[in-house]
Amino acid sequence: MAQHQTKAGTRLTGRIVFPGNPTYHAARMEFNRRFSKFPKIIVFCRRTQDVINAVKWARERGVRLRVRSGRHSYEAFSAVNGGIIIDVSEMDKVKVDRKNRVAIVQTGNPLARVYKKLWNKRMALPAGTAPDVGVAGLTLGGGIGLLSRKYGLTCDNLKQVKMVVASGRYGAKTIVANRRQHADLLWASRGGGGGNFGIATAYTFRVRPISTVSIFSVTWKWSDLEKVLPVWQRWAPSVTNRLTSTIEVSAKQVGTILSTGQLLGGAEELRRLIRPLLLAGTPVKVLVKTVPFIEATKFFAVSDLHLEPKFKISGAYGFQPLPREGVRIIRDFLSKAPNRHATVWSQSLGGAGSAVSRVSPTATAYPHRKAEIIYELSARWRNNREQERNIQWVERFRRALRPFVKGDYVNFPDLAIKNWPKAYYGVNFGRLKQVKRKYDPHNVFRFAQSIPVGKKAKK
Repeated sequence: MAQHQTKAGTRLTGRIVFPGNPTYHAARMEFNRRFSKFPKIIVFCRRTQDVINAVKWARERGVRLRVRSGRHSYEAFSAVNGGIIIDVSEMDKVKVDRKNRVAIVQTGNPLARVYKKLWNKRMALPAGTAPDVGVAGLTLGGGIGLLSRKYGLTCDNLKQVKMVVASGRYGAKTIVANRRQHADLLWASRGGGGGNFGIATAYTFRVRPISTVSIFSVTWKWSDLEKVLPVWQRWAPSVTNRLTSTIEVSAKQVGTILSTGQLLGGAEELRRLIRPLLLAGTPVKVLVKTVPFIEATKFFAVSDLHLEPKFKISGAYGFQPLPREGVRIIRDFLSKAPNRHATVWSQSLGGAGSAVSRVSPTATAYPHRKAEIIYELSARWRNNREQERNIQWVERFRRALRPFVKGDYVNFPDLAIKNWPKAYYGVNFGRLKQVKRKYDPHNVFRFAQSIPVGKKAKK
């Protein structure tokens, strides 16, 4: 066990990486290569005690800390210059109890590993598509994916959190939040965003039996945009909640529109259900098949592989289909995209009997329950020369769409959003500040858009 000690107090334990170590460069890299930060120290924790020691060490020395699992924070909130990164990615145990339909998942697990371990017992957790995204941040911000309309968000299936929180002036301790104890922290951990209250080390999830699913993929030419997008936007939230679907409009240089989706049911039924899509425009490629669920997760993961290394992303929610003018804005921006790697991606969330919209906006910290669709606007590039143009394109695009959409998803954070508390947390921001004040009164866990310590409520 590597140890590092200085005069005052606590020792760091775990795998410790300093500048100058051969692994430092790989250890500091973010998923979004637009950012390049140089921490003073990175601790890869292997057990909860390593996490406690790292928090204490940082507090005793007044060193800024950041929490990291999958490194997928789009604005690099899990990285820091000159501070300590507390990384849980080596804590990756998964225990599945099929009889009681629960799984205990340590927070260092990437999604692909969670899916695989659950699949070995023929169980599933509704979660996202990117195979290397960390389950930690995904869950804390909400967690959307292709089982959402039937089984809810990832956070809706979270029953218990183990978390290391700051304690007293320089300490740290582990607490367990569930319905019976620290219920307010469980509430906040279901959509209140990653890294705000402490360091989650393990989740207990409700999981579901699964075997095969049916998947579809339909491709159109770009010129069909104004025929296809309005049809998908009306169809996706109105179809059975056993079907969750996406649509991605590429830059005009690429020239395609792609819709994919997953049905808890057979291929025959899926063919029938997607008929309205097939009648829109002129599909150039159609795929419908039944596969084992684990194959479906790999099918949807493909779109997240081999992407350009640097990116700017912003998000928004649609509460009703875009009017003609909104569709025209999408067409105009993608016809003048900064390069071929720009896209608008949407997924269905709400609508007819959706498990997402059945939950009240205040029942968990995730407030966007009545949204039918989520949008992700993204621009990607390789050379720094292209950076400014790409970032500005995303920001102009977001502003142009603003009359027709609302808010943003905390897992698609955007530093350019001025009123981010309202965009991410809506009606729940006040209560999140109270939870922050209770569990992190000294604001140990902070970053550019972390929840601030609220004022004391008047008695």
